[in-house]
Amino acid sequence: MATVPKVVRNLIESFERLPGIGPKTAQRLTYYLLHAPKEEAESLAQAALDLKEKTVICEVCFNIAERSPCGICSDSSRDSTMIAVVEDPLDVLALEKANFKGIYHVLHGSISPLENIGPDDLKIRELLPRLKDEKVKEIILATNPTMEGEATAMYIERLIKPIGVKVTRIARGLPVGGDLEYADETTLARALEGRNEY
Repeated sequence: MATVPKVVRNLIESFERLPGIGPKTAQRLTYYLLHAPKEEAESLAQAALDLKEKTVICEVCFNIAERSPCGICSDSSRDSTMIAVVEDPLDVLALEKANFKGIYHVLHGSISPLENIGPDDLKIRELLPRLKDEKVKEIILATNPTMEGEATAMYIERLIKPIGVKVTRIARGLPVGGDLEYADETTLARALEGRNEY
């Protein structure tokens, strides 16, 4: 059996360390780059370097950006009365696709005692000074519907309630195009709780 050259093996192992990339995908990506034009590999390498060198964390919302404050925080057409609190920068992308017009606060994770992640490891305390601005009328807790996301939302809600700012939670329920028969009991129960008048 032929041995794999060390440089090829190194790239496969580097890809495998990325989340969501298994051994087969790592091999496919590596062999794709091996046969792709050199310019494509150079472009990928440069994009990875630029990612580390040309991005910053926004000093206001803690989203990833090219400058601080980020484009969303400095956009005067955004509704600054609503702040959506999300776990990760990817959640900002998801809400932007859904045409959310408010502003954000990115926690960079969720409370997870099993992983030794507590409230002080997240950007929770940094949210409080933003609430002193009288423009903020509503905090939308848009954490994931997981045990960790729920615990994080409950913690933030207890922290903010005494301040007097309205705190809401995104609705949870059935996905569009989903069948009732395939939904679990918890999802169905939450869909019933979050029902709206038609």
